[in-house]
Amino acid sequence: MEEHSDRLDVQVSVGDQMVLVRVAGEVDIATVAAFRSALWSAPARPVLQLEMSGLRLLSAAGVRTLLAAHLRVRACGGELVLVDPSPVVARVLRVSGLHRVMPILELTSSIEAARRPVVATTDLQLAA
Repeated sequence: MEEHSDRLDVQVSVGDQMVLVRVAGEVDIATVAAFRSALWSAPARPVLQLEMSGLRLLSAAGVRTLLAAHLRVRACGGELVLVDPSPVVARVLRVSGLHRVMPILELTSSIEAARRPVVATTDLQLAA
């Protein structure tokens, strides 16, 4: 399933235990209906993952839609998990308080941290 416009691209992949929704572009008043439609039409699974690394904008309308989707998924016994929000979107999630309501996985930063070389340093100073 796929929804695409000039400003929003939504792709849905369905697995046995999870639905993955990849969203890219902008979620604002002009595109929120397509965003909501994609979330509402996703089949019921224990986990709905929303991959947000390609999202450049999340407006107040998008925040309301995420909260409504979270409540809808929980009412069916599932969990909505936000994955890799872009820095701009991560800030919106923090400011709106959604980071306290639903889990956010930041896989990109975890992978980058794992790739950094570990430098063992000991900075032990003895007091004289």
